Amino acid sequence: MNLDLDGRICVVTGATRGIGAATARMLKQEGARVLSVARHNADLELDITDPDAGERVLAACPEAPWALVNNAGATQARTLDQLSDADWQAQWELHVMAPMRLMRALAPAMAEAGGGRIVNVSSSSGKRPSRRLDPSYSVTKAAQLSLSRLFADNWSAQGVLVNAVAPGPVEGESWTADGGLADQIAARSGKTREEILEGTRSGLPIGRMGTDEEAAAVVVFLCSQLASNVTGAAWSVDGGSVPSIV
Repeated sequence: MNLDLDGRICVVTGATRGIGAATARMLKQEGARVLSVARHNADLELDITDPDAGERVLAACPEAPWALVNNAGATQARTLDQLSDADWQAQWELHVMAPMRLMRALAPAMAEAGGGRIVNVSSSSGKRPSRRLDPSYSVTKAAQLSLSRLFADNWSAQGVLVNAVAPGPVEGESWTADGGLADQIAARSGKTREEILEGTRSGLPIGRMGTDEEAAAVVVFLCSQLASNVTGAAWSVDGGSVPSIV
């Protein structure tokens, strides 16, 4: 299947690990010219919460980009009473302001060049707040979904199609690494990390957690020419964790 991405410039934030790394790898396999953006070990080393990040990313592109994947994000297993105002603001800057600034900078260039694709990697927690993860993560990921729809409404007529992807639990580094989400949830629940992981797997309709590659495959499709009639959507890639068809 030809995704018509050969030679196209695709920007991926948070591109050195997890879904971002898998997305960058798959885009390269499709022939895209990927500009990876991350704080370390990337083509463009950048803190995307910097106010001028959008302009700096655009300046690093040799020509107008075809696709932007706003993937950078992070969460912890914290409760409402553990969050300070600074914690809430940090999540807002990372999941809302940073992708907004990148879209605001890159969408006009895409439109002027004839069109493009923007994919915001949100979360199933943005559709249904998680009781185990950071509440500020759920709230800001919900805001990211709304942001995606607003940009879709604003830019789709000019050929820039904007969508979101909402992955569920992914059995990757964020969950399984030492000190990761499984360990954090276990520490406050009295269960072992393996009990947390097994409970997460069995609690999903498909009976397992997802993979980085499964989420990335949907992102790459939405970056392609084949997704020419998809905009303003929030695609669940969550193993059925959110009991809704919307």
